[in-house]
Amino acid sequence: MGNFFGNMVTGRQRMGVAALIMAASVFLSRFMGLIRDKVISYYHGATVESDIYFASFVIPDFLNYLLAGGYFSITLIPLLAEYFEKGEEEGWNFLSAVLCWVFLVAGALTALAWAGAPGLAAVAAPGFGGEAMARLAFFLRIILPAQVFFLLGACLSGVLYMRRQFAVPALTPLVYNACIILGGLLMIDRGMEGFCWGVLAGAGAGSFLLPLLAVRAGGGMHLRVRFFHPGVRRFLLLALPLMIGQSIVVLDEQFARIFGSLTGDGAVSLLNYARRIMQVPVGVIAQAAGVASFPFLAALVAKGDEKGVNTTLNSAMRNTMLVIIPVSAWMIAAAEPTLRLIFQQGGFGHEQTAQTVPLLRIMLVAVAFWGVQQLTGRAFYARKDTITPAVTGTVATIVALPLYWWLSGLWGALGVAAAGTVSVVLYSIMLAGVWRMRYGAQAYEGVARVFAVAALCCLPAAIGAWRVADMVSAFMPQAPLWGAFWSLAASFGVFGLAYAVAARVAAPSLLDPLLRLIRRKGQRTRQ
Repeated sequence: MGNFFGNMVTGRQRMGVAALIMAASVFLSRFMGLIRDKVISYYHGATVESDIYFASFVIPDFLNYLLAGGYFSITLIPLLAEYFEKGEEEGWNFLSAVLCWVFLVAGALTALAWAGAPGLAAVAAPGFGGEAMARLAFFLRIILPAQVFFLLGACLSGVLYMRRQFAVPALTPLVYNACIILGGLLMIDRGMEGFCWGVLAGAGAGSFLLPLLAVRAGGGMHLRVRFFHPGVRRFLLLALPLMIGQSIVVLDEQFARIFGSLTGDGAVSLLNYARRIMQVPVGVIAQAAGVASFPFLAALVAKGDEKGVNTTLNSAMRNTMLVIIPVSAWMIAAAEPTLRLIFQQGGFGHEQTAQTVPLLRIMLVAVAFWGVQQLTGRAFYARKDTITPAVTGTVATIVALPLYWWLSGLWGALGVAAAGTVSVVLYSIMLAGVWRMRYGAQAYEGVARVFAVAALCCLPAAIGAWRVADMVSAFMPQAPLWGAFWSLAASFGVFGLAYAVAARVAAPSLLDPLLRLIRRKGQRTRQ
């Protein structure tokens, strides 16, 4: 058993195995995220206490975005590979300097935020009252130090990625979520406080300690205290556009919490639960399409094959639309049984489900545009252009702020959800527009037609699935969870059949790319 675990930690994986490990990690992480939110909704529903917990991530997450923590793999790994290629000592000297600066800057910012927690709490949730604001400041002080662990751990995980050791980075989000759930359950009598301590424990154990031990076990570790290395400046220059340019797709969640706090008790929690479901197709389809297309686009850029870049991007865009539009349309139709099955128990009752349904449906409207943004953004990154997405995202964010303010005051939580949807659509169109101006329209030829035809074919299918879901639920009023399960099953069957028929009648060639892909996968499986 010890040898198996040691091999898992230190073994170098091939590309195919690595892809399977990371895919399994993403799936399990999202599944555990749903379990975590299920535990929270069961015990606390959509209350002021759960609102305070979700709002307590606004400032820590912003610090993480400010320091480009989510983009360390893009900026750090190529430099690590370069310096370790020159020699082990040179590589460790570079990493030591980066870790010292990350610890110094992240620690200083965290200390300042910790000291100013009461004032920052008013920024994170301006709609909270005095008692809620004081508890939010308390939660902030528990969670803030976790960012230091996240950022240091991201640097250490960069070493593991460079060594092609993917098992431990794949485990870190699972350990993190497990600690949050365990902390919340162990301290359930103290409200959401236990979940906050779980965040800190998960960041320390999963995001920092686990990669640290893996780096030591997988090839030695020679770190020292040093602040001077020429690579630090290069690292800063690569990361700077990502630090400055705050995109609407990463700030949308924080805006939902900030402006949601102005719209009444429980709104922040309801928006969070709806967004959690919306992010499933975004992660599984849109994000996966962007990640999968990136190495192909980067290789074509390196060859100088401009036509190939646009052709590949166009193909990825069309195929993504063919999948993501019907999936999001069915989820809109089946929003009520989906939320009922996942969240409706304990403190999350029928009333909370009914309030969350329209929020989820509004958010799902933008899912296809998340696909456009993910693919176009990766295409810019393939050109080593981190500035354009950052600048475009910043402009979109500035435009979005008054929209959030206006719509949240007009429609409450529904207005917040609507503002998020409009903002993502706007950012995606802006980013695609910049690409068209610089590199031509070939990458988007026919995409609008595929979008429109797929949406029209989804319309009768979604109406039928919606009616069937309601009918099945009406037959089982005394068994809401089983009713939700059978509603989802029946609506899925009706939607799939109706969509296939409509597509074959209205646009016979619409499903051909998808059918060809399925046939190719089937042939490979049989071989």
